[in-house]
Formats: sequence, C-alpha cells, structure tokens
Amino acid sequence: MRKLRNSELNRISVDEYKQTDKTLLTVVLDNIRSCNNIGSVFRTSDALLIEKIYLCGITATPPNKDIHKTALDAEKSVSWEYQENTEDAVAKLQKEGYKVYAIEQVENSILLPDFKPAKNEKIAIVFGNEVKGVKQSVVNICDGSIEIPQFGTKHSFNISVSAGIVLWDLFQKLQP
Repeated sequence: MRKLRNSELNRISVDEYKQTDKTLLTVVLDNIRSCNNIGSVFRTSDALLIEKIYLCGITATPPNKDIHKTALDAEKSVSWEYQENTEDAVAKLQKEGYKVYAIEQVENSILLPDFKPAKNEKIAIVFGNEVKGVKQSVVNICDGSIEIPQFGTKHSFNISVSAGIVLWDLFQKLQP
C-alpha cells in the first residue's frame, strides 16, 4: 500500500468546482466564534460539494488569515454570504423552498440516523455557537431539528466535528 501523491488525487480547480453540480445542501453558521471552526466548515463543505455557506452574526468572513489556515483555499471555492441576523438567513432560505433544520438537542429532535430527506428536497442546516449552540429564536423558526446521538458524559461535539458528521451523513443520503 502506497500513499497517493497530491498529483494523483484528481483534484479539480476552483473554476471547475464552481461549475460542478452541488449537493442540495446549504450550511448556516449561527454566531461561530472560532475562525478555525469556520475554516474547517469551508473545507468540509468543499469536499462534499455543499451549495453555499451563510455566515451570520459574529461569524467572521473571508478574507481572513485564521479562516484560511484551516480552509486551505476552500473559502475561495465554496459560495458564501454574510447575514447579520441568522433569522433573516433562515427566512430567506425557507422562502427559496429550503427545509431548514437546526443541528441541536431539542425536544422532538430527529436523530441523525433516522433523518430521511425527501428526494430532491433542498435542505439547509444551522450550526450554532461553540458555547450556546443554535439560538432559541433560530430554533423556533426552523422546520425541525436534527440531533447527533451521543453516549458519553459531554453530549457535545466541537462545531467542526458536528459539521463533518452531519454533512457526510446528509451527503450520502442526498445522492441520487
């Protein structure tokens, strides 16, 4: 077994990425403090052909050297938009026909393994602040909530880990 060289990975260019069909999945970041977490979400989103990222509230925006440190140029390939209020981003997405789900532990949440998106359903998912999670006012207007099952003492993942888990799972479920 031999590790592949970067030249053997069949990477596409940023221009090719922008022309590629995307997964019917959009990410909303609700007041994320850490630029490293933001960059990580960009990088994961690039890998899984996510449509767009909404950066809301205190969430930093590119260009930013700390976002770039973990995004590794994914901030140049993945479309993004800044919205001052997360609630406005959610309302805009819903008006565009998206079902919006908070990734949060709430009453009547759907466990991630049990979440079954409808065929061709446009989905947006909201990831919340590292300490406070998704704001209650945002949870209130979402179409539902998806929860990652957890079994230890902490019952919380870092937002970049949550994004990796949820985006991979939904990417798999949304494939034709």
